[in-house]
Amino acid sequence: VLGVQDIVAKSIGSSNPHNMIKATFSALKHIQAPRAVAQKRGKRVGDVLGKRADKGAGDEAAAS
Repeated sequence: VLGVQDIVAKSIGSSNPHNMIKATFSALKHIQAPRAVAQKRGKRVGDVLGKRADKGAGDEAAAS
């Protein structure tokens, strides 16, 4: 199960529909968990996620 939020994409180069779909599926196939990216970069998960994650964490705490 995969959850993806707030996706923004920019096409650089060809806008051929076949290439766009191929690139989208390739990107989704190579998606990694924030914990794995942080470990690979030697950073904390919060540093990898940035300010948006901090904002979301506050919203969840307020809802409880």
